[in-house]
Formats: sequence, C-alpha cells, structure tokens
Amino acid sequence: MLDIRTIPLLEDNYAYLLRDQKSQQTAVVDPSVAEGVIEVLETLGWDLNFVLNTHHHYDHVGGNMELKSRYGCRVVGFAGDAKRIPGLDFAVEVGQEFRLGDSVAKILGAVGHTLGHILYWFPEAEALFSGDTLFSLGCGRLFEGNAEEMWGTLNALRNLPGTTRLYCGHEYTADNATFARVIDPDNQKLRARSEEVRRLRHDSLPTVPSTLQSEWDCNPFLRANNPDIRKQLQMLDNTDAQVFAEIRKRKDTF
Repeated sequence: MLDIRTIPLLEDNYAYLLRDQKSQQTAVVDPSVAEGVIEVLETLGWDLNFVLNTHHHYDHVGGNMELKSRYGCRVVGFAGDAKRIPGLDFAVEVGQEFRLGDSVAKILGAVGHTLGHILYWFPEAEALFSGDTLFSLGCGRLFEGNAEEMWGTLNALRNLPGTTRLYCGHEYTADNATFARVIDPDNQKLRARSEEVRRLRHDSLPTVPSTLQSEWDCNPFLRANNPDIRKQLQMLDNTDAQVFAEIRKRKDTF
C-alpha cells in the first residue's frame, strides 16, 4: 500500500509525500519549496528517493534542486517538458508507468493548464495526483492549452473509478465552492460539500483529498453537460466544450 502525507507549502500549495510500505521507497509530488518537505522527512526519519513533477510551474518544481542536492533523489517529469523541469532525471511519456517500489503509477496526459501537464494515477492505492489540472470544485486556468483540450482532459477522468481520491496542488476549495454555487445553485450535493468545506477550513484542516465521485457530483467544471447548468447559463444548445469555456471564463473574472 501507499502511505500518503499532505504537506502544506507557501500560502496555499500542497506537496504530497509518498512511501511504498513494502519497499519503503519514497517520493514527493510537486515540491514548491524544499524546506517544508525536509522538515517532514526529518521528523519521520525518511530518506527521499524521487521527486514527481506534474508540470513546470515554479510553485511545483521550486524545491527540486535543493532536495536533489540534499538527498540524491531523482526527478521525474514529462519528457516534452525536459527543458522546463529543473534537474529532470527520468523523462516519462503519457501512457507509461512509474514504479515507486511495488506501487505503480500510470502517467496520464492532461493538456490544458499547460501543454506538458501530466497526472500520476496509482490505481491500487486509489490515488490521483492532479497538480493544477483538477482541483476540488475547480480546475486550473488555461495558460497554454485551450478550453476544448481541457474539457477533453477532464472528461477523460470519467474512465477512472469514482472511489479514486483526488490530491490536487492547491487549497482553493472554499473559493471554488462559492463560485460553484453561483453556477449550480440548486445542486444539493454541492450545498452539502460546501458546508463540509466550511467546517474543515474553520478548523484549519485540508479539504483534500476529495473523491472523483464527489467531483462529478459537485464540480461545475466536470458538469458542462449537465442540463441544470446549461439552463442556468442559457446554453442549452451549445457543445460541452463551449459550456466549459463559459464556466472557465466566468471563474477567471469572479
């Protein structure tokens, strides 16, 4: 099994420390800075074998080189972003697998937020590390890809089990919930999730992981094909990608 520890970094980033329990190999996903990661590793008495990057943005790769220098760990990232990921050792392609001891991650393509974004999906651990592609109740801005590409990326996640836990790159859920309720005001499951988020943040607790089933039920960016949302936006005859684009546009200026 895969032991997963959440590490808050900077103002609202999350890195995730993983350990394969059989081999005791470890990895950290998207370390924006090294300091908080080192503190957790030292407290646990763990070494660090790998850094797993979902994409090249500084707040996901900023700790790569310091961690590599301190632990001799190896950096894993998308081959197409080799020039933009500091210290890259293992360049992976979409469709390949990455092994952390006996724990196997499938590399999923995620064009949209950036052109070189990837996701790490550990099927047996029911864990998806989504970086800035999918957030709880939200999704990433379209910095390099377009709306049709991002909708394709998000819609493809329906091929994964709903029990999959979503580990995203930022604590944006409270703000996302406020926006989501404007787009999908009559969604009772969203209302319940919003209340859960309010309680968690009141107690200074993370709102992640959520599950993909919860996101399918509540996240408007995954629900561009939902009749209630289409009616709310007065877009009953538009394509799913067009509805998604309108939701993303409104969130950008919310």
